[in-house]
Amino acid sequence: MAQKGAQLYQDAICCSICLEVLKEPATTPCGHSFCMSCIQAHWDKEDEKEVYSCPQCRKSSTLRPVLLKNTMLAALVEELKKTGLEEAPADHCYAGPEDVACDVCTGRKLRASKSCLMCLISYCEQHLQPHYESPAFGKHKLVEPSKKLQENICSRHDEVMKMFCRTDQQCICSLCSVDEHKGHDTVSAAAERTERQRELEGSRQNLQQRIQDIEKDVKLLEEEVKAINCSADKAVEDSEKIFTELIRLMEKRSSYVKQQVRSQQETEVSRVREFQEKLEQKISELKKKDAALEDFSHTEDHTQFLQSYPSLPPLSESTDSSSINVLPLRFLEDVKAALSKFRERLLNVLREKWTNVSLTVGDVDILLSQPQPKTRADFLRYSHKITLDQNTAHTRLLLSEGNQKVTLTPEQNYPRHTDRFIDWQVLSRESLPGRCYWEVEKGVGGVAVAVAYKDDNTVKGKFGDSDKSWALGFYKGRYDFRHNNIATPVPGPQASRVAVYLDQSAGILSFYSVSEETMMTLLHRVKTPFAQPLYAGLRVNPAIGNTAEML
Repeated sequence: MAQKGAQLYQDAICCSICLEVLKEPATTPCGHSFCMSCIQAHWDKEDEKEVYSCPQCRKSSTLRPVLLKNTMLAALVEELKKTGLEEAPADHCYAGPEDVACDVCTGRKLRASKSCLMCLISYCEQHLQPHYESPAFGKHKLVEPSKKLQENICSRHDEVMKMFCRTDQQCICSLCSVDEHKGHDTVSAAAERTERQRELEGSRQNLQQRIQDIEKDVKLLEEEVKAINCSADKAVEDSEKIFTELIRLMEKRSSYVKQQVRSQQETEVSRVREFQEKLEQKISELKKKDAALEDFSHTEDHTQFLQSYPSLPPLSESTDSSSINVLPLRFLEDVKAALSKFRERLLNVLREKWTNVSLTVGDVDILLSQPQPKTRADFLRYSHKITLDQNTAHTRLLLSEGNQKVTLTPEQNYPRHTDRFIDWQVLSRESLPGRCYWEVEKGVGGVAVAVAYKDDNTVKGKFGDSDKSWALGFYKGRYDFRHNNIATPVPGPQASRVAVYLDQSAGILSFYSVSEETMMTLLHRVKTPFAQPLYAGLRVNPAIGNTAEML
């Protein structure tokens, strides 16, 4: 009773706007009390209308009322806080429009903390206590608050639906099971939930496995990106070194040619200058003779002129300017012609070589990816553990050793499944990563090692019968490769172990015989684009006791 009274007191000191204990209580002219900040904010929104109403009784006024602090109510709030009646904890707050309200509370309802599937009622923490304390409620099922409890009631019989009709796939009550659902396959709702929960867990496991497989592929792609980037960086670095060396060599050769041209220039200029000086000296001598002859020509005494004329020195032979050597110009032309010829040869080499490089660059994966492995140690870097899928295994194939070993048995080992092969074969549980390697040990009998797409054609047929699977069979004394229903004999050394290497991005599938720990011999290689996720497969010859194991 005291608790109920305390609740009433608490209701009386709560603001009807914020639903919390009053802060700075203020009273309107109509007598209702609110938090000072709450009522002020409420009237601020009504300023444009110029009509101010009470949020509780809706009494309105054209003038904004004057608010006064309610000192008596403020003192009561402080006193109640001292006695322990403070604001309600978060779990005991009043229910809002979006909350599930307690069905037992009267007046202003508290927020429900649990709903009971037996009572079909939601309870706040206070009214829920009997469910925790009384043994009578021990079998009641408490769940998180729900607004859909009434959906658990049969609309026809007004009873709780505790059963499930598998025939009609719907929840029913006990009266429905003997009425319109009579003779149907019915179970308790709990039993059906357990079965569905088991299916749900299986679906979740499959999803999680798919997530893990995709994450592995993403990781491999990240590694491939790193490999491409590293290879590209290395190629750029090497090309820069080569071109720098070529440029340095060209600069050195250019400097040498300049030096040779300048040296020849100096030699030829010196020769021309020397010849020029001789000619200028000759000109000076000839000018002196010309001056003397001019003076002699002005002799007035004819007798003197005639007597002296025979004693004049004879003229030297004239110099023919066409005999001057123009070797320097011819030398420069020869240099220019030689350089032009070298330039054309260099351009032809670059055009031819870089055309080939451009064609090679078209296959980015071959140029920039990591090189294909050559030794067994290189192959083992891409080693991938293969786990076989029971849902695809022929019913008489027994999987063991962590679903990595296959044995043909006389009895049925697995139930029917839509993915199960009708031939003596099995697929891997997960799809193969982009680049991977694994080995298969042949025990008793012949074995076919395969890579296949996972679709209906592959599931129904034998590995190698369609264009969606590639299989290498190794038997006692022989190998053969099968694809698109065409079998091709394959020569190679006999061994009990065969290795498979797959590079999907490069479109390469290779089969090897492994005769010793480090001895590998290529048996057959396929070069083709792969358009779908690939799975590893095994097929054993139909004889009891035949075995094969993934390594």
